[in-house]
Amino acid sequence: MIRKAMTENGIVRGIQGGNARITVYRGVPFAAPPVGDLRWREPQPASDWDGERCCFEFAPISMQEIPGGNKDNIYSREWHVNSDIPMSEDCLYLNIWTPAVTGDEKLPVLVWFFGGGYQVGYTAEMEFDGEALAKRGIVVVSVNYRVGAFGFLAHPLLTEAQPDFPTNFGLLDQQAGLRWVKRNIAAFGGDPEEITVGGQSAGGGSVMYQITCRQNEGLIKRATPISGIFRDPYKSPFAGNGRLLKDIEKIGADFFDFLGVKTLEEARAIDAVTLRDAYEKFRKGAMALGPCVDGIFNTDDTYRLFADGKGLDIPVMAGNTMDEFKARIAAKSEEEFLEKAKDCFGEDTDQFLAFPEAHVRGADGSYANVSIIECGLKHMFREGAENGRTAKNYYYLFNEDIPGWDHPGNFHSVDLWFFFDNLQKCWRPFTGRHYDLARQIADYWVNFIKTGDPNGIGSDGLELPTWGAYDSAHDESMIFDQRGAFPEHLDSAFKHFLIDHIS
Repeated sequence: MIRKAMTENGIVRGIQGGNARITVYRGVPFAAPPVGDLRWREPQPASDWDGERCCFEFAPISMQEIPGGNKDNIYSREWHVNSDIPMSEDCLYLNIWTPAVTGDEKLPVLVWFFGGGYQVGYTAEMEFDGEALAKRGIVVVSVNYRVGAFGFLAHPLLTEAQPDFPTNFGLLDQQAGLRWVKRNIAAFGGDPEEITVGGQSAGGGSVMYQITCRQNEGLIKRATPISGIFRDPYKSPFAGNGRLLKDIEKIGADFFDFLGVKTLEEARAIDAVTLRDAYEKFRKGAMALGPCVDGIFNTDDTYRLFADGKGLDIPVMAGNTMDEFKARIAAKSEEEFLEKAKDCFGEDTDQFLAFPEAHVRGADGSYANVSIIECGLKHMFREGAENGRTAKNYYYLFNEDIPGWDHPGNFHSVDLWFFFDNLQKCWRPFTGRHYDLARQIADYWVNFIKTGDPNGIGSDGLELPTWGAYDSAHDESMIFDQRGAFPEHLDSAFKHFLIDHIS
């Protein structure tokens, strides 16, 4: 087992995992602490150290709202269980799970970005334990990054002082982590030429930022943006990932006014806890700081870049849960619904209204409920192929019966337990078939990480059900539900109509 490895900055010592065949390295620095004058700067190289650095514990999480504070919140119940978890502005560390015995094994690598709306989240969340995936023959790396005001502040003063790196510091942290992996992962038995980037929710959005950034050419072989691509077929144009630098600068200027500071020096002198708490108060009455089109790292709406064939031409595996992020036409009456339909579809309104599905009213009183992520992904996959992308795409829908006294349905993020095959860490009373499904999902995922194709042999030695690629000519979806993994064709004429109308 590789319990000790030489990195570019010094020797790190890992610790035996729960499975003795796995070595875990927690809290490996990949950049300098972004504190003091390095607050709101691009990540800088980490310092060297002498001797061995013991990497046994997770490093502090990024500055953010204290996790687990609201026990009525489903995510506090699910995994934000430790309100005392260490937190610091010094947070640029990554974690590695490796099954390698020697440093020349060249195993495929997954680099994972957590979600949380670019405001919260951390690599120490229990669902992200990479041991079960590493057991299948890959190296798993989770990268921490700055969030909220620390990761995404923009301000005219910043743009003037550092025009090459005006904002998007959290995304730059992720990129720095990727580059560190490229340079160092061979020492842990990983293959620097076989890196897959993955993430869920804002982590999935982060994957999109990374694979549409031309600076990352040659860094990334495959991508799995889970529940992180949004496009509403009832809204045109869609306000997606295309917020402009000037818009975030305006929020940043308002935040400086809220803080009562006029210079970068004054703002950088505020202690991290005070800044965090002030931002939490500020964003209750203002739009949150987040990624934007800065013209350098991110040159446009990531969705449009991918659909226009301008992102990295690499295989993508993505999907969503059944109950998350529904597109709907909210109306109090049939008459109001008809008027809103005209606003959405113009001259194609009659075609829309001819579909019986358009008139189906949901439990909340809205009409024509469909998945924002499913419609968006499928449109993006189709358009990308039409605009020159040659790599294959794979779409899944997660629709398992999730147990628990709260009857949660297929809520946003629940599939993470299954992807990482970590159901045993959850409080929910999962039974045998849930564990079977988690095994299948993790097997598909690892196959994709290894080859760019989820198909093949599962960890039980049996052939997995065939998962067809998705494009304009083939509309196969993989359903994960009570039956296990089950391929189906989900695209009705109604869905085709909506997918075709996305902007």
